Amino acid sequence: MKFVIAALLLSLATTAMAGTSAGCEMGGRFARFDPVVSQYNQSGELFRIEGHCQSACTLFLGIRNVCIDPNATLLFHAGHDRERNVMASSTNHMLSAYNARLRNFVMSSHYMDTLEFHEISGRDMIRKFGYRECPKK
Repeated sequence: MKFVIAALLLSLATTAMAGTSAGCEMGGRFARFDPVVSQYNQSGELFRIEGHCQSACTLFLGIRNVCIDPNATLLFHAGHDRERNVMASSTNHMLSAYNARLRNFVMSSHYMDTLEFHEISGRDMIRKFGYRECPKK
């Protein structure tokens, strides 16, 4: 158990230091993501969403200085509890991280109604929903 906790803390610290979604691709508990969002909103540093980003990883969209790699893929679904029951409070937590255009789209398209994944490309996140493209490295 101590090893698992240490590994989670190391993963969180690595993500926070790296300024990228790498290592958080598969999502997880909000408690892993919310501190990173808070840290980057306080510092104002750039945070990059790159590669695959699903579920709670999309909370990084709530970072005020976030950018998205055009080659990224973001996957959206409803929030749920540990037994995988859809929960409005968890879904609303995720929705609160999205800008108005994206929030309206995922709600009207029913992306946030079930646990089924719905994919949006980084290019579409930039072009259709107004998120900033990441600068070249």
